[in-house]
Amino acid sequence: MTVFFHKSLLGVGLLTTLLLSTISAADEIQKFQSLDEQVESLKKEVISINRELFLLEEELLFPVNTQTFFFLSMEGDTYFSLDSVELTIDGKVVSNYLYTDREIRALSKGGVQRLHVENLKKGEHEVVVVFIGTGPNDRDYRRGASYIFVKELDPKYIELKISESQQQNQPKFSVKEWE
Repeated sequence: MTVFFHKSLLGVGLLTTLLLSTISAADEIQKFQSLDEQVESLKKEVISINRELFLLEEELLFPVNTQTFFFLSMEGDTYFSLDSVELTIDGKVVSNYLYTDREIRALSKGGVQRLHVENLKKGEHEVVVVFIGTGPNDRDYRRGASYIFVKELDPKYIELKISESQQQNQPKFSVKEWE
């Protein structure tokens, strides 16, 4: 009888150990789930803080009263196949951009690209844009357009436009301010 009782106690001990390890495993799973929730919460906080820092950085680097935006547009299919654009402000090259076929298609369908943002002081400034590509009869083109504008306290928006001159069967390049 003692042996039976002893085996019985051994069975209860094993059962207790198994039950405790199951409870312990359940606690561990609950701890991991709680930890996962905390990690997700921290990720959301980091993303939120990162966005706030980005906006603050934009405000500090590009204050509204000094911002000048440069946009590129194309008027449908032109006599010109754009390869790249070089933007110079006040004698300093600030942007060189090489275009993909996909970007050219988007521009020719009416898309507008924000090419560059620059901080400029109040006063007169000169912008020179050089368009590089292929023109009529597969000729290499490197044509420029320049424009002098006055920067005031408000942000300034300037469009660099490629269109076509139907009379001359040539591409036309222009620079204009948006009002």
